[in-house]
Amino acid sequence: MWKKVGAEKLNCWEMKKCGREPGGDQVAVMGLCPAALDKRLDGVHGGKNAGRTCWMIAGTFCQGRVQGVFAQKYRTCRECDFYQRVRVKEGPDFIPSNVLLPKLDPVLL
Repeated sequence: MWKKVGAEKLNCWEMKKCGREPGGDQVAVMGLCPAALDKRLDGVHGGKNAGRTCWMIAGTFCQGRVQGVFAQKYRTCRECDFYQRVRVKEGPDFIPSNVLLPKLDPVLL
């Protein structure tokens, strides 16, 4: 359904170098990143799990702080350099949040 990750498409943890991915150097201190584990958006924008849709996932970090649910964090995430990079790289193939949200919460359908 979704395109699989390609060599040129970095996941958020690869670009941000947060170390919260499985096997990352910060997992013992800060825990595993939910975007690295959440398989519901695997392949979207060519990412592994939610690696290229991290703005959709509750509990990701921004500037060293855990962010809340989508509705609480989306405005901040839109300003993120990673989000902006994905939007530009995907161009017309960028899948907007309103299309992705039902994949996370089927009740919204």
